[in-house]
Amino acid sequence: MDEKNFANRFAKPLCDLVYDSVIASALPGYAPTREQFYRDWSIEETVDQVFVESDTDLAVYHALPIYSFHDGLCSFEKAVEAKKRWPNRMITYCGVDPLMGAAALDELERQVEILKPIGLKLYPNSWVGQEIQGWKMDDPEVAFPLFQRAQELGIRVVAIHKALPLGPVAIDHYRVSDIDRACMAFPDLNFEIIHGGMAFAEETAWQLARFPNVYVNLEITCALAATRPAAFQQIMASLVGPGGQHAIDRILWGTGAMAFHPQPLLEAFVHKFAFPDELVSGAGLPQIDRSAKKKILFDNYARMTGLDLESRIPATKDDEFAKRRRAGVGAPFSTMKEVAYA
Repeated sequence: MDEKNFANRFAKPLCDLVYDSVIASALPGYAPTREQFYRDWSIEETVDQVFVESDTDLAVYHALPIYSFHDGLCSFEKAVEAKKRWPNRMITYCGVDPLMGAAALDELERQVEILKPIGLKLYPNSWVGQEIQGWKMDDPEVAFPLFQRAQELGIRVVAIHKALPLGPVAIDHYRVSDIDRACMAFPDLNFEIIHGGMAFAEETAWQLARFPNVYVNLEITCALAATRPAAFQQIMASLVGPGGQHAIDRILWGTGAMAFHPQPLLEAFVHKFAFPDELVSGAGLPQIDRSAKKKILFDNYARMTGLDLESRIPATKDDEFAKRRRAGVGAPFSTMKEVAYA
């Protein structure tokens, strides 16, 4: 979020939008100050927040193609460093801008060769230059060639930011209906809807019910669990309604660190969240019990990506983060190397 990283006029409004969202939804003590937020976080500070200040065992780093920022906001270089230094903890996605055409295909190949990512992260807008442009997942000229090449390169998951418009942009590109034809055209790819349920929850729920290759990531959506539990309950009930247990099998945990601190969201979901009896008995919803939470936190993601949890989790039990966490989870923002308090 460092201003030296701003590439055009859209960068500052994007930062402000994210920061204001964090402040509006954070529990006391878990909201960063402006000085903490508007800066270039090192990869060490990022992983420390996730693995030392929370009970998180594995994390996914998305290299982002938001080119209002010179490095895309979350840089490819930091993804490479994270995977190299903490291979047992960090899972990586590459990221390109589909509206760059042939250059996007070339960049995809470059990133896959270096990073060996498990997934591809996309945004429905392009911020290159001084105008915001959009594209859709069912575009046979823009999207499908990229999906085809990703599949040929061994990528199993295409993650797409949806349901959460990034500023004063046309909301049409953040709808989810364009994912339908992508699912039909590429049945061997899994499509991961990031921020699922924040908007268009009913449409998303029917995608979970109809397409076995649609998954919904609760990143940022789950921020509601800590401060607006009734709203989170409503979203989860909407997502699960049409598909029932099959929908639970394709909902994924995600928090949005480092913007949204992961620990209070984990605690709210694991220890407090459940559907009330009237929804289970009256609406026929399957309960989000311990077994369902385990699926959402771990098992569903492993199935979507082919990740081997049986070897990955034991490899973290005595690493540097496990040792630092033995005395208890660290206080929020306590691991920052350079902290300027307001």
